[in-house]
Amino acid sequence: MADTALHLTAMPAGRRKTRMLLALSVLLAAASALWLFQGLGEGNRAFILQLRAVKLGALLVVAAAVAVSTMLFQTVAANRVLTPSIMGFDSLYVLLQTAMVAGLGVAGFAAIPQLTKFLAELVLMCGLAVLLFGTLLGRGTRDIGRTILTGVILGIMFRSAAGLLARLIDPNEYAVVQAASTVSFTRADPVLLPIGAGLTAAAIGVALWLAPRLDVLALGRDTAVSLGLRHGRMVVVTLALVALLVSVATALVGPLSVFGSPAFFGLVIAGLAHALARSHRHDVLLPAAVLIAANILVIGQMVFERLLGQQAALSVVIEFAGGLFFLYLLLKGRIR
Repeated sequence: MADTALHLTAMPAGRRKTRMLLALSVLLAAASALWLFQGLGEGNRAFILQLRAVKLGALLVVAAAVAVSTMLFQTVAANRVLTPSIMGFDSLYVLLQTAMVAGLGVAGFAAIPQLTKFLAELVLMCGLAVLLFGTLLGRGTRDIGRTILTGVILGIMFRSAAGLLARLIDPNEYAVVQAASTVSFTRADPVLLPIGAGLTAAAIGVALWLAPRLDVLALGRDTAVSLGLRHGRMVVVTLALVALLVSVATALVGPLSVFGSPAFFGLVIAGLAHALARSHRHDVLLPAAVLIAANILVIGQMVFERLLGQQAALSVVIEFAGGLFFLYLLLKGRIR
């Protein structure tokens, strides 16, 4: 009798979550179709559709990567404010670009095949990220303030090192660094995009497979260990997924400063996912976060590019909304 009552109580909540995910999926499909086919003229439609499809694919891959990496990182850190961007990924990416141009020269940098460059950036960023995250959070530290401070300091160090190298190279090389370090969804390589999409999909698939363990991990180290979870191994695996997702997004389109503050973008996604899902289960939170992020990027870019004629930037709205939401979390005491 008790099991029957529990089942009947859970059914409305399950239906509500299904309807929520379905509604977000329909909205994304409609926005994507409008993105692709709106305003097609009498010119070369196939060429225009190809360009739009590549950009749309980059938007979806980056949205999924940022959303899932943010949710996973917050689970490991046991904090609703932290995002992977606090660890200075953008600065690390710029440092890598500057170091390659300074070491190889403009001709050598341009001669690197795109696939080789993409994979090299991916390996370096993933390796450094796993080492960094594992050092900070691998032992389940509760010192969130130290984690944030360390990430900020490392970001400043990476940025300072990139600035120092930029001063040592000539202006022509610096112009190449600036071009390589500027985010652009239209710059996404049609050859690299399927690779990035495949890696992102694989990482998200693993995260969904680990969803029950992530639910236990979110309960905290002591509780998770008492329930039989191998906490250390789970933290390492989760951080590896975070590193892979963030590295793929950054290597694919450049530094994620396209969002103004990537931390705020991840903060908005996570906050909306928790608010709409009303659940702590990762098999619900992760798909909701992906769909929310994709809708924000696709609809936002479409509005600012085609309705406002690029007279404003999406990052302005994201920073404003993210700042307000951050203050809300602080005032409500929900930073843990």
